[in-house]
Amino acid sequence: MDTTLRITNGSRFQVSEFVLMGFPGIHSWQHWLSLPLALLYLLALGANLLILITIHRESTLHQPVYYLLGILAVVDIGLATTIMPKILAIFWFKAKTISLSECFAQMYTINFFMGMESGIFLCMAVDRYVAICYPLQYSSIVTETFVIKVTLSMMLRNGLLIIPVPVLAAQRHYCSRNEIDHCLCSNLGVTSLACDDITINRFYHLALAWFMVGSDMGLVFASYLLIIRSVLRLNSAKATSKALSTCSSHLILILFFYTAIIVVSVTHLAGRKFPIIPVLLNVLHSVIPPALNPMVYALRTQELRVGFQRFQ
Repeated sequence: MDTTLRITNGSRFQVSEFVLMGFPGIHSWQHWLSLPLALLYLLALGANLLILITIHRESTLHQPVYYLLGILAVVDIGLATTIMPKILAIFWFKAKTISLSECFAQMYTINFFMGMESGIFLCMAVDRYVAICYPLQYSSIVTETFVIKVTLSMMLRNGLLIIPVPVLAAQRHYCSRNEIDHCLCSNLGVTSLACDDITINRFYHLALAWFMVGSDMGLVFASYLLIIRSVLRLNSAKATSKALSTCSSHLILILFFYTAIIVVSVTHLAGRKFPIIPVLLNVLHSVIPPALNPMVYALRTQELRVGFQRFQ
């Protein structure tokens, strides 16, 4: 095993870099996956940049709901760019090594953008709740100031709560193994190589997931229960259909996002027999939503379609 070690206090050894092996069990032919992953990454970049440019150029889209969509596009670009260039470098140039500091930085940014994606979905759910349940007060509640405040609050929440993840990982002692059977520096994937106890790492990882993503998911579905209750009280079928159509795009995406998180979590727990499954799903969950989000909104939002046509 190609292991680079450095001596720490006393006679203990500490690895100075990690080796990202890629997808476990298929190392010999995993490079064939680079083409679909590269296409997904280019699609995510192109589609989200098109969303941002269209919102910037079209004055009719200068509304809070589209500002939130633009912020989601920035988060999607950040999430995909955090992992895909390194994965493609592993497949194309055999650039498997990554320094400890780079690995811990990637660990932080992945968790930050994942938390931001969940937080922005929550903000968009609140936007739809106010629009449908309190339409007369919508323009006074959901303003540009509202968008700025909720975005900054999500950035502050995620930025602070995620700091312990790489900090705790950096405090572990990596004395022998440095090969990670993954394409990216996941928290549990890295800390599983540690020679000392990682109970606190596992506990904080679980607590963070429940507190951030779990609370966001609960609040999102609570808001939609209130939306559905309000919509069912409408006497007109046309009004009901129109109300539901205004949040259909958002509902499709949050169902996919949170369902994927649950699937990834379950497969990670049951991934000892087929370790490639949770690794592959983890990577796809970081690149498919960024590619899917703008396409769903573009297909189901008339104002965006009109903006795209003008842009062409």
